[in-house]
Amino acid sequence: MPEYPLPIELLEERIGYKFNDKALAVRAMTHSSYSNENRDRGACNERLEFFGDSVLSLVVSEYLFKNYKSKQEGELTRIRASLVCEGALAEYAEKIGLGEFLYLGRGEDRGNGRHRKSIISDAYEALIAAVYIDNESAGGDGKSAVASFIMPYVKDELDRLGSATDYFDYKTLLQQVIQQAEGELLEYVVTGESGPDHDKVFTVEARLNSNIIGHGEGHSKRAAEQAAAKEALRLFGVNEN
Repeated sequence: MPEYPLPIELLEERIGYKFNDKALAVRAMTHSSYSNENRDRGACNERLEFFGDSVLSLVVSEYLFKNYKSKQEGELTRIRASLVCEGALAEYAEKIGLGEFLYLGRGEDRGNGRHRKSIISDAYEALIAAVYIDNESAGGDGKSAVASFIMPYVKDELDRLGSATDYFDYKTLLQQVIQQAEGELLEYVVTGESGPDHDKVFTVEARLNSNIIGHGEGHSKRAAEQAAAKEALRLFGVNEN
């Protein structure tokens, strides 16, 4: 079993970018739980995450603007939201094994923090900021460096989603419907996996207070959750269009 975190040099290989300032990369991989344990709150990746969120949005927005000329603002906004949401970022992060490079506090490490969506998606944004800042500091084009790193994953996600109708965020709309009544608990539960590793199919149930309100299948958990939410919206009589 490897000892975590893995060295930054291996991360550089996986993302195809060599840092001039490796300390910046380490900071991007440092979760607040680790810096708190070491009494150095300022050493965590939260500020980088904040900046990386904006860089990510800019890079993806520019790509969509240039390559989806027939799409109007609303459609472009929906597509972008699907590509930069927490679930999407967590999937990108998992593809490069980002959790293996994280500096986590002991509790987070024991609690499967290396695979927790919120942690690895935030770290992915922090890594984006680190690449941008490092490249700019060396006199390069930070935005281009980030695009080289992230766009292969974004394009794969675009190909997987397919038609524009798939970009609607059914989960967000369902959550908005559920929130109209206080005390309701909405959750998504994976009930099955089938197929080989490279072509898995996930089955998910959308549950409201433990009652099943939708089923969905997809080649990722996120796609299956969206399908389950779409079915649940029909149950509520909501026209998602």
